[in-house]
Amino acid sequence: MTSKHLAALSLLLAALSPQAQAQTEIQWWHSMGGGLGDWVNDLAKEFNASQKDYKIMPSYKGSYDESMTAAIAAFRAGNAPHILQVFEVGTATMMASKGAIMPVGEVMKMGGAKFDASAYVPAVAGYYTAPNGQMLSMPFNSSTTVFHFNKDALKAAGVTTPPATWPEVALAAAKLKASGHKCPFTTSWVSWTQLESFSAWHNVEYASKNNGFGGLDTRLAFNTPLHVRHIENLANMSKQGLLVYKGRGNAADATFVSGECAMMTGSSGMYANIKKNAKFASGIAPLPYYPDVPGAPQNTVIGGASLWVMAGKKAPEYKGVAAFFSYLAQPEVAAASHKRTGYLPVTKAAFELTEKSGFYKENPGTDVAVTQMIRKTTDKSRGIRLGNFVQVRTIIDEEMEQVWGGKKSAKEGLDAAVQRGNEQLERFQKANAGAAK
Repeated sequence: MTSKHLAALSLLLAALSPQAQAQTEIQWWHSMGGGLGDWVNDLAKEFNASQKDYKIMPSYKGSYDESMTAAIAAFRAGNAPHILQVFEVGTATMMASKGAIMPVGEVMKMGGAKFDASAYVPAVAGYYTAPNGQMLSMPFNSSTTVFHFNKDALKAAGVTTPPATWPEVALAAAKLKASGHKCPFTTSWVSWTQLESFSAWHNVEYASKNNGFGGLDTRLAFNTPLHVRHIENLANMSKQGLLVYKGRGNAADATFVSGECAMMTGSSGMYANIKKNAKFASGIAPLPYYPDVPGAPQNTVIGGASLWVMAGKKAPEYKGVAAFFSYLAQPEVAAASHKRTGYLPVTKAAFELTEKSGFYKENPGTDVAVTQMIRKTTDKSRGIRLGNFVQVRTIIDEEMEQVWGGKKSAKEGLDAAVQRGNEQLERFQKANAGAAK
């Protein structure tokens, strides 16, 4: 074998050696199915192709509830993923999981990555920030509540502009019903749209202690005269067949996309589904409000999820997580995600880039979610962060179903939801006393 061949062989062996090949693998557990699952896989693929040191390994772990339960069990067993996608109602639980998480600010620092919390949309960043000002998780797929409407159905009913206030929603629904529409108005995520966002939008408290941001001894406060008036109005609309309740969670989404229901309050993250599957012209308008409430409209609260980093990993792995998070925050990457999904652009730069590209002009209404969220937040509108929040939402669903069915008055339903929900908050406070500082 000539020296030339030997040199070529040694080069080949060097290229195949584990040192040259060793990529640090980063496990990412998420809850994005269908088209959103494709989006997550594409993000991982694109990041992996952009550099040679790290490999993001995305794994779908079922619903948000399921992936969170699985990750906590995996953490106890010592094999948690590096990154976990957690929905916004799980935030207080993650914050109280002492020793299980690494604040994202620390991870970025360890990885030598630039990290400026002020680059993020304030209402998004504020939600995931601890009382000491430290950002705890990485904003990822943040949505907010908006008003979706079927342009064709409204036009046929003689409604020329989308309703901006709740009295206008009732009037438009009556016209739709008169023109033969069986489901003039519906809503998904009742607690999120009609109580949580409703409170922030009208700058009133949903819960004490700045909606839970000020401590674990927070208690629910959504049975004020304004809340009672709103739920009473919706109950009257339900009685008249103007509001048709379609079930819990996002069950109502499909009834809007199919054209069965003409107007709905739901997530801005529905945009991709409507665009792909609706056979009618649709529009997005801001959440309705009561014009006689001072300070309304304020801003809406976020839904969706953020990325949490689990504790107990090696320094090179955290470096990889930091590199991936830096990649996701690049304006071009964040703007492309926003356009593709209808989720919010999580940084101001991504919003500006999207605006400059003409996307909002070409797709009217796609900027509604953003303009609702980029307003300055108040202590009452920054968001809601409660322990046992999933259970609180279930209680609200149960009590509101009694109201829609005419079995309870709006006041009885809200009072019962507050009382039962507070029991959950007390339980969480006792279990986590001293944990979430």
